[in-house]
Amino acid sequence: MYPMHGAGVIVGIEEKEILGEMRKYFAVQISRKNIKVLLPVDNLEVTGIRNIVSADEANEAISFFKDLEDEDNVSWNQRYRDNMDKLKSGTIKEVAYVAKTLLLRDKKKSLSNAERKILSNAKSVFISELEAAKNMSCEEIESLLGI
Repeated sequence: MYPMHGAGVIVGIEEKEILGEMRKYFAVQISRKNIKVLLPVDNLEVTGIRNIVSADEANEAISFFKDLEDEDNVSWNQRYRDNMDKLKSGTIKEVAYVAKTLLLRDKKKSLSNAERKILSNAKSVFISELEAAKNMSCEEIESLLGI
């Protein structure tokens, strides 16, 4: 799981020279975005990469998502910063929180372009991890979430 991009598969290890220094990188194919990212093998904790959650943890995240309600008392710029921090954290519940609260807000009144982009990314990242954890299709996950 790679924060901000979603679930992926390590497809190999590549060696690259950058600024005169040879380093090894995991080549990760991101499932939903059809992109490959290179992550430094010796610096994974900084990138936030982690294993996909278990099926039980996925079920907890789904329940968490379904139970969330919108918070109206936060200014746009504070909400934007908080949502970006939550997405960067990479935890499934933080990503679920961003997706659900922005979905609810979008139903009340239209989101700004910046928030619409965050919503799209959060949904994609959340669904991609649930697909992998529960071995289900995107359509099945969306139906389960009610979105």
